[in-house]
Amino acid sequence: MEQVKENKMGTAPVLGLIASMSVPAMFSMLVQALYNVVDSFFVAQISESALTAVSLVFPVQNLMIAVGVGTAVGVNSLISRRLGEKRREEADSAATHAVLLGIFNWVIFALFGLIFPQWFFKLFNSTPAVTQMGIDYLSIVTVFSFGMFVEINLEKTLQATGNMIFPMIFQLTGALTNIILDPIFIFGLLGAPRLEVAGAAIATVAGQILSMILALIVVLFGRHEVEVKLKGFRFDWATVKNIYAVGFPSIIMQSIGSVMTMGMNAILIAFSETAVALFGVYFKLQSFVFMPVFGLNQGLMPIVGYNFGARKKHRLLAAIKYGCVIALVIMAIGVVLFWTIPGALLGIFNASEQMLEIGIPALRTISLCFLPAALGIVFSTAFQATGHGFYSMLISLLRQLIVLLPAAFLLAKISLAAVWYAFPIAEVFSLAASIILYLRLYRNTLRTLDTRPASEIN
Repeated sequence: MEQVKENKMGTAPVLGLIASMSVPAMFSMLVQALYNVVDSFFVAQISESALTAVSLVFPVQNLMIAVGVGTAVGVNSLISRRLGEKRREEADSAATHAVLLGIFNWVIFALFGLIFPQWFFKLFNSTPAVTQMGIDYLSIVTVFSFGMFVEINLEKTLQATGNMIFPMIFQLTGALTNIILDPIFIFGLLGAPRLEVAGAAIATVAGQILSMILALIVVLFGRHEVEVKLKGFRFDWATVKNIYAVGFPSIIMQSIGSVMTMGMNAILIAFSETAVALFGVYFKLQSFVFMPVFGLNQGLMPIVGYNFGARKKHRLLAAIKYGCVIALVIMAIGVVLFWTIPGALLGIFNASEQMLEIGIPALRTISLCFLPAALGIVFSTAFQATGHGFYSMLISLLRQLIVLLPAAFLLAKISLAAVWYAFPIAEVFSLAASIILYLRLYRNTLRTLDTRPASEIN
């Protein structure tokens, strides 16, 4: 039975395998997107200033996610490749190191949350009320972030083995807990104190901690293709190096998003706090489009990584091809929604007349980037799964620093409406670079993986 589980990524029909592994992740990521929106929905009921405060904290949260997910991507890539190479002990070692690396990442951000929140808000010319709400929110989500960092590594460990059901349950547990606790702590329901923005932060970390507890129980006491072996554990720098060979470029790649968001907030706040709040709302809305694609890639990465390790070129290339098609379909639906009902989408967040005026054209303009982003995301996943995380980092640098921010800065001299065109411009440039790097990867590495006819390969 265990042998069947171990080999399904190298034997099952590729399209069906992608569906079986990606659909649970896509569903859980949609719920994740829902709770992100619910969080901002309740905060928006307090005031637009509260929404602005949470939007200003978003870059730090994004940085936390970047470090957590980047490390987990490295874990996922290493475990799936080692399983494909039949090196079980090294896969187990990577899984055990994942837990310790999650704790280490938490300590870094907990120290930041204790020392630097006031310094962070001095970077923005926000009102005292916005600053205080933001400090409250930032302190809580950083100091108590251990749930997120540990859980996400355990989640990616199981995904690397082809197990997508438990990771879905972990994410659903955290998301639903947050959704339930949000109104209770924000508005002081059921006898709880009214904590407003701080209440939203408490609900968030409570969901993360509960999800982590469930993940620890499942991973430590269940039977899986890899094991976390704390007894007799010996720290191995070579394993950490292999994890971060893929993970560090992924961290940089996603951290760039935090730099981009802070840069965009600095550009937008020169127009108005409403523009900053709108940008925060956009990120919540686009998560409904991007999260399913990220869920798709959660299922895609171990398939590509396993078949790369097993040298099954035909299956690897088929997985990438199907991934591109599915991602394009999802993104196309997003474009249609952003063009046909932008006002209704903004209305979810109690949008003011001013936000509607600038937001409706903004959503339509930014959504032009969705289709090229679909292909870029799948290519980045292929780079990471094959151990070429540096390529993904280069693409993100191009997309969010080298092109996006300079373009936004220059377009801001024309008008606020012009700023939003920086997003499709950056995605087109980055897609062109992604295609070039993928062709290079194919020519230098993938082309020679297996020269047998496809009919002879499982």
